[in-house]
Amino acid sequence: MSRLVQRGLGYYPTFSAALETGFPLPGRIGIASQSGAYGTHVFAIARGRGLGTPLCITTGNESDVTVGEVIGWLAEDPDTDVIAAYAEGIREAASFLAALDAARAARKPVVLMKVGRSALGQAAAQSHTASIAGDDAVTDAVLAEFGVVRAETTEQMLDIAHAATKRIYPARNTLGVITVSGGAGVLISDAAATLGLPMPEMPERAQAALRALVPFSAPRNPVDCTAQVLNDLSLVGRFTESMVADGGYASVLAFFSQTGGAASIAPKLRAELNAVRSAHPDRLFVLSVVADPERVSAYEEDGFLVFEDPSRAVTAIAAMGRFGAAFVAPPAKPPPRGPRIALPAVTPDEAEAKRLLAEAGIVCVPERVAKSADAAIAAAEALGFPVVMKILSPDILHKSEIGGVLLDIRDPAAVRAGFSTLIARAQAARPEARIEGVLVAKAMAGGVECLLGVHRDPVFGPIAAFGLGGIFVEVLRDVVFHRCPFGVEVAEGMIRSVRAAPLLLGARGRPAADIAALARMLSALSVFASEAEADPAGKRLRAIDLNPVFALPEGAFAADAVIEMGD
Repeated sequence: MSRLVQRGLGYYPTFSAALETGFPLPGRIGIASQSGAYGTHVFAIARGRGLGTPLCITTGNESDVTVGEVIGWLAEDPDTDVIAAYAEGIREAASFLAALDAARAARKPVVLMKVGRSALGQAAAQSHTASIAGDDAVTDAVLAEFGVVRAETTEQMLDIAHAATKRIYPARNTLGVITVSGGAGVLISDAAATLGLPMPEMPERAQAALRALVPFSAPRNPVDCTAQVLNDLSLVGRFTESMVADGGYASVLAFFSQTGGAASIAPKLRAELNAVRSAHPDRLFVLSVVADPERVSAYEEDGFLVFEDPSRAVTAIAAMGRFGAAFVAPPAKPPPRGPRIALPAVTPDEAEAKRLLAEAGIVCVPERVAKSADAAIAAAEALGFPVVMKILSPDILHKSEIGGVLLDIRDPAAVRAGFSTLIARAQAARPEARIEGVLVAKAMAGGVECLLGVHRDPVFGPIAAFGLGGIFVEVLRDVVFHRCPFGVEVAEGMIRSVRAAPLLLGARGRPAADIAALARMLSALSVFASEAEADPAGKRLRAIDLNPVFALPEGAFAADAVIEMGD
């Protein structure tokens, strides 16, 4: 590709009508797109916004070159600083992931518009490109792993790409806001909160100093300097300088609306703001003003980013912080290795699944297999009451649906009755099922119920999942994903990232769960699934479910396990 694509050659091998209205502008944004028509659509919009996108490479049905290979080439291109990509589905995961890794290593931001979020969209993507869309939540997790920012709209993608051309990527991004409108400050604060962009308060001493300048100002952050500063524009510089020097914000958004474009105000305002910006070249300065194109260009030439809509500005600012955090993140440690455990040809029963997982270091609740009522009583007495009893069958994976789980069994008589009940229920609900007996397990008390799992994504291979059990999975879908394998550090980060993590960390006086033990189990599960890929049966691994896993103050124990094999 490097011999065919030469900057400045003026070579545009496309039948798109976009070139009839103008040729690409010089610049350092490269476009990679699976769709030829949409790629040139993005180029045409970028040109209309004055953005330089001299390279637009589209891959179509990818009979040869893939979008991942194009991103990888742009990552190596010395004349490209920012990569904007459009994708409908990823055909070759290996080249795609290698490209994202290369872009991150080169400190080149990738903003990706990956369509196919909905079931309808996924079906359209498959019919259009014959590619596999994969699970959208998995796509989000993979992109986040490499510091890629996912755009939801073309406008958002170009906003972020444009902001990235300033090449200021705050690793620890904080937003300071100066505004002449309290309402705009509230709107900006809401947008920042939604995106997780911190807006810490100004120091008390700095707030006091600003109140001394304008007693009726509100200098917390957002810093509402009020329209009074327009009567003495030197106050704009003093307020803004305090925000940077005293507040220490990595990014500053100044909302001046139409006053930023007014001929009577703009020149002096520009001078005041530019003095602060010039003194702090490492900070990201963004203006929200309404002005004519010439005045906007003047602000941009000074080094400001300019947006009419402050919400769009906040989105772009937040993206710069995500890029920065990815660029300074230490290299990932080599993933751990584990024993290579041969998978069975068909889906095993729960006892066999747990035996295989135990070989990988996954700790399960103590239990025994019983093929008779007498054996079940002996198992219960050995384990200690109370116990849990479950039907054991490789053909009945979801036991609770047929009443195949009995809880809180407290004496031998209840064990005997429970054995008969479970066998009868299984035979009635699934007469064709192979019944191999009953599992008798020690009842677990206390702790937090969690879900740990793996499913084989058609694009990215084994993907691990973590979430809290019960309504958090079924209703709130509070689950995080990561490619397998990974170590305990990544596992702990996943555990702490779910919204319900405070329940594990000791909220409302609860004892904290053993996060280290839970992380070891999650990491071991990811290694088990990854190592299984080398086994001939590994490609037929559909899913592994550990649900529930009891996270106790000391230790974590899998109470139920399913290893589901496909054809």
